[in-house]
Amino acid sequence: MANWATFSVILAVVVIMLGAWTRLVDAGLGCPDWPGCYGFLAVPQSESNIAIANARFPDSPVDAAKGWPEMIHRYAAGTLGLVVFGLAAAAVRKRRSGVPFKLPLFIAGFILLQGAFGMWTVTLKLWPQVVALHLLGGFTTLSLLTLLVLRLRKFAATQGKDFERTREKHVKPTSNATRLASLRPWLYGGLLLVTLQIALGAWTAANYAAVACTDLPTCQGEWWPKDMDFQHGFDITQHVGPNYLGGQLTAHGRVAIHVTHRVGALVVLGYFAVLLTLIWRRSASGELRRPVLLVAAALAAQITLGLANIIFYIPLPIAVAHNAMGAGLLLSVIYLIWQHHQLPQAQLARAIPTTIMHQEMTA
Repeated sequence: MANWATFSVILAVVVIMLGAWTRLVDAGLGCPDWPGCYGFLAVPQSESNIAIANARFPDSPVDAAKGWPEMIHRYAAGTLGLVVFGLAAAAVRKRRSGVPFKLPLFIAGFILLQGAFGMWTVTLKLWPQVVALHLLGGFTTLSLLTLLVLRLRKFAATQGKDFERTREKHVKPTSNATRLASLRPWLYGGLLLVTLQIALGAWTAANYAAVACTDLPTCQGEWWPKDMDFQHGFDITQHVGPNYLGGQLTAHGRVAIHVTHRVGALVVLGYFAVLLTLIWRRSASGELRRPVLLVAAALAAQITLGLANIIFYIPLPIAVAHNAMGAGLLLSVIYLIWQHHQLPQAQLARAIPTTIMHQEMTA
């Protein structure tokens, strides 16, 4: 099950990258219906099928170059759904052995919701609110599957062994444990910041605001463009109906979105620069240094790809990689938090009361 869950994580990353590719080549409406394409299981190819498709959807003539990216994305997403349902079924069947089964069931239910958002993305003609939520749903699915992998691998490693009790017996509280324990809320704050930044990226993509600023470090020659329209750029009451392919916002609204996304990146960079440095210094025995390096590498790569997007004007490979590395950054932060939770629990539990007692005696 752990191996299949790992496969599902890899497949989820592929689905996210395919979704970015579909969006970047303007193929989000390559098939005007769902789940098929013009009523077929694949993009119509023969002259007769194309004629039937054009008759069914006269306002959306067949364009195979845009239909195939959309259908390949759907095939991959459908495969991911089947793997997740298989994991859920296996978890329920093996639940008596202690295998986590609530999380796989929740993921299976969430996959159904994510499929509904995929349908609404098409039927509501790329309505930005739905597109952004669909993108966030993809990252959420990936995060939940990663958590499932970590839980299953821990279960496999500890099955049949009194692992936790044995580990607690030989643990002695240290000052490093106390200092690391105090950083846990800040780790969750970092996860929240990364999530908000991904949401900003999703809103930027849904409103085609990535090309609103084409210079660095300024935007259209200004550090803070004076004509930015935040009210319009972050208006979530856009009405359903128009075809949102290419976006409907004004240039000033898109600039406001783009600049906000840039500021968010700087906030995330500054926050993690401080937090990772503190964890590194307090992890004297090296418990968390590997995941810290992983987060630092993912953050550096993501910032570099974001800058490259602007410098080279959103080239397709770099733009897709930027989406993928956003997922990589999120997963690296989740892994860091997981590893923090895996620190000897007795060590942290004893360390915190010791700190409180010392503070009371000092007072």
